[in-house]
Amino acid sequence: MATFLYKLGRLAFRRRHYVALVWVALLALAGFGAASASTATSSFFSIPGTEAQKAFDLLEERFPGGSADGATARVVFKAPEGQKVTDAGNKAEVGAIVGELRSGSDQIASVADPYTANAVSEDGSTAYISVSYEVSSMELTDGTREALEDAGEAARSSGMTVEIGGDALQVMPHTGATEIIGIAVAAVVLVITFGSLIAAGLPLLTALIGVGIGVSLITALANVLDLGSTTSTLAMMIGLAVGIDYALFIVSRYRAELAEGREREEAAGRAVGTAGSAVVFAGLTVVIALVGLAVVNIPMLTKMGAAAAGTVAIAVLIALTLVPAMLGFAGKRVMGRKARKAAEAENQPDAKPNAGTRWARFVLRKPVWVLLAGVIGLGVIAVPAASLEMGLPDDGSQPRSTTQRQAYDLLSDGFGPGFNGPLLVVVDTKNSSDGETAVAQVSQEIEGLGHVAAVTPATFNKAGDAATITVIPEDRPSSVETEDVVHAIRGAGADIKSDTGAEVLVTGATAMNIDFSQKMNDALLPYLALVVGLAFLLLMVVFRSLLVPLKAALGFLLSVVAALGAVVAVFQWGWLASLFGVEQTGPIMSMMPIFMVGVVFGLAMDYEVFLVTRMREAYVHGETPGQAIVTGFRHGARVVTAAAVIMMAVFAGFIGSSESMIKMIGFSLAIAVFFDAFVVRMAIVPAVLALLGKRAWWLPRWLDRALPNVDVEGEGLRHGPAADGPADGERELSRV
Repeated sequence: MATFLYKLGRLAFRRRHYVALVWVALLALAGFGAASASTATSSFFSIPGTEAQKAFDLLEERFPGGSADGATARVVFKAPEGQKVTDAGNKAEVGAIVGELRSGSDQIASVADPYTANAVSEDGSTAYISVSYEVSSMELTDGTREALEDAGEAARSSGMTVEIGGDALQVMPHTGATEIIGIAVAAVVLVITFGSLIAAGLPLLTALIGVGIGVSLITALANVLDLGSTTSTLAMMIGLAVGIDYALFIVSRYRAELAEGREREEAAGRAVGTAGSAVVFAGLTVVIALVGLAVVNIPMLTKMGAAAAGTVAIAVLIALTLVPAMLGFAGKRVMGRKARKAAEAENQPDAKPNAGTRWARFVLRKPVWVLLAGVIGLGVIAVPAASLEMGLPDDGSQPRSTTQRQAYDLLSDGFGPGFNGPLLVVVDTKNSSDGETAVAQVSQEIEGLGHVAAVTPATFNKAGDAATITVIPEDRPSSVETEDVVHAIRGAGADIKSDTGAEVLVTGATAMNIDFSQKMNDALLPYLALVVGLAFLLLMVVFRSLLVPLKAALGFLLSVVAALGAVVAVFQWGWLASLFGVEQTGPIMSMMPIFMVGVVFGLAMDYEVFLVTRMREAYVHGETPGQAIVTGFRHGARVVTAAAVIMMAVFAGFIGSSESMIKMIGFSLAIAVFFDAFVVRMAIVPAVLALLGKRAWWLPRWLDRALPNVDVEGEGLRHGPAADGPADGERELSRV
């Protein structure tokens, strides 16, 4: 592989005009496709194999035209102090708004008058209008949204408080200025690392081109592939981080080759042949981790992972082709005078050891203490993970300044927390001899359960073979008590089916969230086994060792559990919540742990592959295991540190998002990268390798013969094309 990539790097350097033209053309085509694509709708959220999804499908079949998947809204009214919503003036205002909503859009499916739908609180202070739409929230027109937002203006002018909840006002999340700050931090780190504006700008430029192509393709295909609104944000987050890192690895190795006296084309070829090999395998682990999300069997998550994996693949291709091409354009300016002098001094035999060298020598002297400090430290931080509670965010997790959150609070105060998460019970009476009696029995059973605030009368479909019952829990949607109510109804439904033949199914947003969380829990271990297993095999091929991949996997698991502990402490327990803009604590988003496992595993392997392949390279070329560790850190510690800081900055930029899911994922990825890069890869890994010595690189002979030799350390370049006569690049260099 090293030889192939070496030739590819030299070709890209030599034909840089064509390479740059191809990538610019791809960016333009993708941008044109995104600009001409119709506005993306929301992804159809389905959870195959769950009861909530089965009930949802039954609703669509037995209640056609019911808009089961349509957007919903609740316009909540609170009367001024000393008044009631049932007072004549207020009642007239609310009635007028009901009429406005019904005539305000042709996308309306139904509007329920609160005075006839029993939607007035017992104390008369609060009421709400339920609005259902025929289309999903992302398909609502601007006119429909404006009609909903303007509906309460007249009531507000009369003194009533009017807020709007539900998903009808759902919009694309924005990340705010902190995302730009993250990129700015990355730029500063690159300037400090390279000491050259040209060298610092190159990774940023190529990463932005890659992300631009990836996100534009996602936008262009959003309608065709039914991609969710957060897919492009997550692809941008991951693509930007790995794009900068991969380019950083190539540019750093290129400068090291120049410092050793090689001409530019030869240096570009060697950089791609060595660091490029690490980029390929690091990228493969990220892709495996993201595509592996398909094992969860939730279409939305599968598409999200595949889209992000595609962006990562583009980042790898750009690192192998566009980066060496841009190095050709940069000329000698990629290495400033100070940087060149520092690199030359570092290569002298009597050179002063850099920080990476000093740290590696310290670890070699105290490997047991460093190992214990790292493991115990991460173990303590991981303790809160034992209290992990999972769920999906609702309007209660929105910022307090939003109308959705204020509507949520008004409903909780006026009706009880459970009104924000009603359960929809669907009774299939097709196989029952007496459907009405069976439905009545279901209602009685539910009313007798604990933590149930209200049960509405059953509504039958036209055929009379199915009915729906709305159940209002006493507690908030994300509470354990509400989850117990769902399980209790399902437990009672099993007995009713055996007695009457009627099937009882529970659905609704709250039940969907509970089933989604359970599916995430069930899929976590199989997913871990698949991803870690495949990556173990891949790393075994790269390092030609059994213990090094094993150590890499175990170290990753330790950093992920510690990151989960930090997430629980901040988002569930509320520690330092105000610092990160967390206004409402509660259960951790159910898809976050498995998504974090997938992304962080791939990203963690970036540092493992880049750092340890340099050690492997030194060991293969004759150094002792201890010397190889020092060599690896001398050449790689500065780059890995810069890469980790950049990745943390990019991820941390998304903590400023208004969307709680994006905020939580940004924090979890940033803190996980910190733990993995600085504690696991920079401390635990060298300590373990120091203790293992030569045994770290042991591989049974039969397995060594069976595994393909991918030559990541570039041994073939010593005797292959790189050792040949003058390169074409030497002639070209004379013309620059």
